[in-house]
Amino acid sequence: MAQYYSDIYTAVRCIPEGRVATYGQIARLAGRPNGARQVGYVLANASPEQALPWHRVINAKGEVSARAHVDYEDYQRMLLEEEGVQFDLRGRVNLKHYQWQDSDDKEA
Repeated sequence: MAQYYSDIYTAVRCIPEGRVATYGQIARLAGRPNGARQVGYVLANASPEQALPWHRVINAKGEVSARAHVDYEDYQRMLLEEEGVQFDLRGRVNLKHYQWQDSDDKEA
């Protein structure tokens, strides 16, 4: 399991500023194509010392996923907007424009 966490951290660290990836995309890159939900759990429990750009991971609809902490979605959106990521009126990111395309991730 430690290797899977490490693979998730590695994939998330590769997302460039101003780009996003989906939970499913990160799961595929970490070798568990059906592990999108687990990616969310891993990121939610990552320590701040790991300095992960967790805010760049969003759901497959292009939305910031709901969090247990109040206003955390707004914080994530603010971080993305500071990097130049734009949201439409429905609160979605245009994945065709902003999704990071890693050469190893053929399904993204």
